Amino acid sequence: MKECKLPITSLRPVDLVVTELAVIAFPDRRATLLETGPGVTVAQVVAATEAELEISESVSEMTF
Repeated sequence: MKECKLPITSLRPVDLVVTELAVIAFPDRRATLLETGPGVTVAQVVAATEAELEISESVSEMTF
C-alpha cells in the first residue's frame, strides 16, 4: 500500500514482509521482491503491489 491506514506500532522500520503472494525485503529502503508464493507469478505480485517494487535477479518460489 502507498499509505498505511493502521496505527503504527513499531519503533523500527519494516525490513521483511511475508504474505501468501510474496516475500519482500527492504534493502536500502527499497521494496525488493525475493520470492513468490506457490503458483504465483512475478507479474501477479507486481499487479497486487501499490508500492514501486524492485525485482531481485533470482526470484524463487517459496518452499514450506
